[in-house]
Parts: sequence; C-alpha cells; structure tokens
Amino acid sequence: MGKHIHKLSAAGLLVTLGIIFGDIGTSPLYVLKAIVGDDPIVSRDIIGAISAIFWTLTLQTTVKYVIITLRADNKGEGGIFSLYTLIRKTKVKWLLFPAIIGGSTLLADGIITPPISVSSAIEGLRVINPDIPTIPIVIAIITILFGLQQFGTKLIGKFFGPVMFTWFSMLGILGAIQLGTNVHVLSAFNPYHAYELLMNHKQGFLILGAVFLCTTGAEALYSDLGHCGKENIRVSWIFVKCMLLLNYFGQGAWLISHEGMSLKSVGVTNPFYAIMPEWFLPFGIGIATLAAVVASQAMISGSFTLINEAIRLNFWPKVKIKYPTELKGQLYIPSLNWMLWIGCVLVVLYFKESSGMEAAYGLAIVMTMLMTTSLLNFYLILKRYNKIFITVLITTYAIIEISFLIANLHKFSDGGYITLLIAMMLMATMFVWYFARKIRNRYLVFVKLSDYLPVLEDLSRDMSVPKYATNLVYLTSADHRTEIESKIMYSILNKQPKRADIYWFVHVHVVDEPYTMEYRVNEFIHDDVIRIDFRLGFRVAPRISLMFKKVVEDMVKNKEVDVTSRYASLNKNNIIGDFRFILIEKFISYDNDLPFYEKWILDTYNILKKMGLSEEKAFGLDSSSVTIESFPLLITAPREICLTRVD
Repeated sequence: MGKHIHKLSAAGLLVTLGIIFGDIGTSPLYVLKAIVGDDPIVSRDIIGAISAIFWTLTLQTTVKYVIITLRADNKGEGGIFSLYTLIRKTKVKWLLFPAIIGGSTLLADGIITPPISVSSAIEGLRVINPDIPTIPIVIAIITILFGLQQFGTKLIGKFFGPVMFTWFSMLGILGAIQLGTNVHVLSAFNPYHAYELLMNHKQGFLILGAVFLCTTGAEALYSDLGHCGKENIRVSWIFVKCMLLLNYFGQGAWLISHEGMSLKSVGVTNPFYAIMPEWFLPFGIGIATLAAVVASQAMISGSFTLINEAIRLNFWPKVKIKYPTELKGQLYIPSLNWMLWIGCVLVVLYFKESSGMEAAYGLAIVMTMLMTTSLLNFYLILKRYNKIFITVLITTYAIIEISFLIANLHKFSDGGYITLLIAMMLMATMFVWYFARKIRNRYLVFVKLSDYLPVLEDLSRDMSVPKYATNLVYLTSADHRTEIESKIMYSILNKQPKRADIYWFVHVHVVDEPYTMEYRVNEFIHDDVIRIDFRLGFRVAPRISLMFKKVVEDMVKNKEVDVTSRYASLNKNNIIGDFRFILIEKFISYDNDLPFYEKWILDTYNILKKMGLSEEKAFGLDSSSVTIESFPLLITAPREICLTRVD
C-alpha cells in the first residue's frame, strides 16, 4: 500500500471505504432484525432501540475509536498488538495479559464475521423465493473467498472502494426514502429514549447485547489503521456514519409504520430488505453480497496481520508466511487461512441461519474492547494526558463496556461459548509459547566472546583440523554483542572442532516500531570473526537468508570483508566461498527436576513447535546449507551417581 494513501485525498478516502469499514458497514443487515426478533413491534421500543444505536455509534465508535484510540498509532500502525508494543516500555509486566486476551478474542469473534455477513445478505433471496436453500450458497461464497487468498487482493482490491461506496450510498438513499414516511423516529436523537428502553422494557438490559452488534467493527477499524492513515479514516467515517444512521432510522420508520405486528405476520424476515422497492431487490441483494465479501476479506486480512505480529512478538509458533503481491503489509498464512475456513464453514453448518449467529456474535469482541481500554489507559499515562481526563475517560468506557459484556453474557448458551472456546484455545497457545520461551531463555548460559577470540583465530589457521566451511554462520540469541551462548562455543570447539575462514554470528532483535529494517556490523577480528545485528520491526518478515546475503554483498563492495574461497585453486579463479549455517536446537533434558507447571508448559511448547515451521524455514534458509545441532538445557544439576568399582 503506497504512502500516498495515508495522505488525505479522494483516492485515499475511496480506498479507506473499501478496507476499513466493511465489518461495521454491513451491520444494518442484522442489527435491527436481532433487536426486534419475533416480538410485536412497539413504536416506543423502536425509537429507544434506534436511540441506543445512535449513542453507541457516537460514544463507542466515534469518540473512543475514531477520535481517541486512533491517536495511539505506532508509526502509523494500529491494533491491539501495536498498542501493546507502544506501552510495554513502561515495564508493567501484566500488560501482556490484556494484549494476548484481546488479540485472541478479536481473532475468535472474527470467525463469525464472514458467516453472519454473507448469510444475512444471501437470506435476502428468500424475499424472492422463500424455499431457496441458502446454506450451500453461503458455504460456496466463503470457500471461493478463502481459496482466492493465496493470490492476494491486488486485483480485486481495486474494486473494494467502489463497491463499498455504492453500498453506503444505497444504505443512505433507502433509509432517507423511508425516513420521509415517518420523521417522528428522529426523536431517537434524545438519549432519554435509550435510557427508557433499557429501564422499562421487559428484556431491558439484554437488548444491549443486540444493540452492541452495530459497533463490533470498531476494533477492526483500529486494527486496519496502517492501511490508510487516521485522517482518511476520520473524514470517511463522517460519510459512513451518516449513511448508517440514515439506514437505521429508515428501518425504524418502516417498523413503526407496522406497530403491533411481528415481522413474521407482515411476511418479512428482515426489515433491511423490507425497505427496498420490490423491483430493486435483486440489485440490493447483489450489492449486499458484494459488501459482505469485502467485509469478510477485511477480517481475513486483519487475521493474517494479527498472527504475523504475534509471531514477531513471540506469542505464536512460527508458521509459513507467503507474500502474494508487492503491496506493503499484504501477506498470506496458509495454515491460518484454512483454519479460519473450517471455522466459518462449521459456524454456518451449526447455526444454519444468521439469526442464530446474531445470538452468539459480540460476546468475544466486547472483551477485546475492554482489553483495548485497559491498554489505552497506560498509553494516555505514558503520553502525559491530564490525570482527571484519563480517569473520567477510562472509567466511562469501563462502565459502558462492562455493561455490554453483562448484556452479552446471555449469549454464552446461545452459541457464544463457541467463540469463547476458540478464544481460550488461542490464548492458551499464545501464553504457552511466550512463557515456554521465557523459561528456556532463563536457563541459557552466555559467555564473553572476547575470552574465545584467540582460540577462534588459532583454530581458523590450524591446517591440521579439516576445514568445516569457508564461512560458518551461527544464529545467536545473545542480545549483547559482546556475549555468545556457551553452546555455540561448545559446538565450534568441542563437539566437533569446526575450522572456518570466517565465523559469522547473526542476531535478530524485534523492535517496537512496525517496519524498521536496520543492521549493525561488529568486526571482532578482521576477516575472521564478525557479528551482524538485525533490528527488524514487529511487522517485518525475518528473511534472514536474503538479508544476510545483502549485508555480505554490501561489505564486499565496501572492501570490509573478502568472501572469496581460500582454497588456492578456487581463490585463483575468484570463486565465492561456501556458507554453512548452524542452528542450535535446545531441548530439556530428562535429568532436570522441573516444577509441574513448567514441565507442562514446556511439553506443550514442544508439541506446538513440531506443528509449526522449522527454524531454518522460518528464517528462509536453504536447508541444504543448514546443520542443526541438538543440545540439552541443563536446568538442575544432575544428582550425584553413586557407583562402586569392583575388581
């Protein structure tokens, strides 16, 4: 995505409509349908519901996300993990928990987004033919959508903006036409009607669970900040919100005109399609389906970005990541893509109708919003905002979101348990992966590299030792450039003495900025011992093979190193020497006595690691030039073995 899209422009606004507002933009398909249900239509309740929708969009989406949360951008990038990287410098250790919980619940609830959007759109066909089977059509559309991910969205992405502009324009026009039939619904701007609905309606507080569906896309809006920039989002939101409100008010006007009846008695399944002229229905259903596909695409792309960030932050096992196009930030994760597809198909088969999905939708996403609020609190403190302002703001949104959470809790038994179960599995994976690495790193032993430089220099010149490689490259986890793992030195000197002309030590450090790509070279012995430190952003793929090659080429060009083969016959003909990568695989020895919970975490970590990508593939290394050596991690000293010698 070009930088020009981040600047406020007509093109930028159009692209923003296509990328950012798909999820929240398709909510008129199901929100009022979920609120009304099968109950008789009551004018006072409809006005109260519209009022609740208006103030939810205003307070939750506009004020919290569009005005305030978009300020928390990390070099132009947004989302809960980007927010976490901004504030983890505060050294508050427990911030890890809301970050992982928020990321997991966002990903889990996203599994319902394609099914509910596409199902709500396709079910409009029943207005034309009540007996049409919608489930096969929905599954077919979802399957095609996930199947196309491997090719990227460079081509079809050009149509997202025009499609969503058409969609929002249609929402506004249809709503405005209906609004003209009953302007009394405009009294919903008065928040008292929302208050009265919540206090006096027989279901009262529970209606908030359905109202909340109008703002579920707000978190995705923040996550996609990096694609378009905050100015384009803020300006286009004015148009989007106006069109959404016109449609909600229009649906409300239609419902009020049928007071005392239920949707079934009117012969209508969804007020969204009821406000369309009969001749327009095929076009409206087609546009709604396209909008649902765009909304689903935004969710899928957001999920790829989320897992990519989780991998870089050591929250998720390394998995294969592909880059189908040259667009910045566009990637494809096959394992996640098909996992999401399976989840979406199972959701369609389990719930069958969008009305069933409405009952489960929103429970997990409100937890994401609560986690974002808790992290936002620390961001505002870090940026030295007024303490009274922070207290009032965070308290207000904590109350609002806890209210939404309580209102959504009844959805647990209606299918909300499915998304929470998925979220818990994702959380468990992230926590295990993170804490297992912490446990393993705690027992790594580092030594001073300077203590070993003389012996490395002697070894590289010792002709009595067979040459192992011209260039020997080790990946090291030592953050400090003067240190090295003791296991690496053991591998070079003891396990099998490895003579090389040049020893390279490569370290990758993931920084809190999204797209940093820097490196530093430290030459300890000229043309003999060299360390390269890469500083990569949390959204940058560690293509170490390509990056290392580029660094070596630059060093050769600057005459800092000579990588020509040292074999006389090859050197004479300027043949480049071979490169051999050594990866140290650490495993927990059975001789160790570990606490039960640590043993469980490490055992689970090993299972996850086998399911994920190998280290050499994760770093983009050619497996033919990689040697993997396994070493035990000695955590506790082995018990003394009492052996008696007998003659």
